[in-house]
Amino acid sequence: KELHIGSMIDLHCHILPGIDDGPASMDESLAMCRLAAQDGIHTIVATPHTLNGQYENPISEVIEHVSALNKALIEYDIRVRILPGSEVHLSRDLWGSVESGEAGTINNDKKYLLLELPIHAVPPRLKDEIFSLKVRGITPIIAHPERNMVIQRDSSILYDCIQSGALSQITAASRTGGFGGLVMHCSETLLEHRLVHIIASDAHSYDSRPPILSQGVEAASQILGNWDEAERMVVGAPETILSRQGFVTDGILKA
Repeated sequence: KELHIGSMIDLHCHILPGIDDGPASMDESLAMCRLAAQDGIHTIVATPHTLNGQYENPISEVIEHVSALNKALIEYDIRVRILPGSEVHLSRDLWGSVESGEAGTINNDKKYLLLELPIHAVPPRLKDEIFSLKVRGITPIIAHPERNMVIQRDSSILYDCIQSGALSQITAASRTGGFGGLVMHCSETLLEHRLVHIIASDAHSYDSRPPILSQGVEAASQILGNWDEAERMVVGAPETILSRQGFVTDGILKA
């Protein structure tokens, strides 16, 4: 089966020029958007690094950059729309950061927040931060858990986070070997245990980390044994999130 042209939504993408380690110029951003459109992506949530010790990127500034890129996309007739968001590094008082505007939620609607963990650790306060967000109506989406070295050794940690109300998003290139064998193996384990809700590109560039989803969806479908389930991770699930609906997680298996 093939994805319908223009059917996909990319919920995690470093597409805005010059504000983090993504594209350096508007020209590269536009080239990335063309590539995304060719792959069948119609909507991209711009998720620059936020509060990670190197980049701040308050949501008000992200919204300004999104507006500028959307204008350029119209001018060049590239049929992709950009929405504001953030990839928020796990830090103390995430809710306070959202409330103050330091950190942005997906589409700035205070419903879903893309949350980045450290690569080498899962801090003990993670569950407290998940709870703090959930009681205020915000669902955290844990970004690329397959690249976390602790979760690679013990995926039940992610199971516990999902049981606490979080969602998870793997990177398309993780399934196709773009981050090496350990990451690829972990992504397979997470898919087998139904601990993945979203596939996104986490693109940073036109060349080395491009905004391509279709190959990852194909690879995920082979693990899941179900094309529709894989397609849902780039179509139905992101649509649910952007429409501010509640997300039902079922069928997960403790690893």
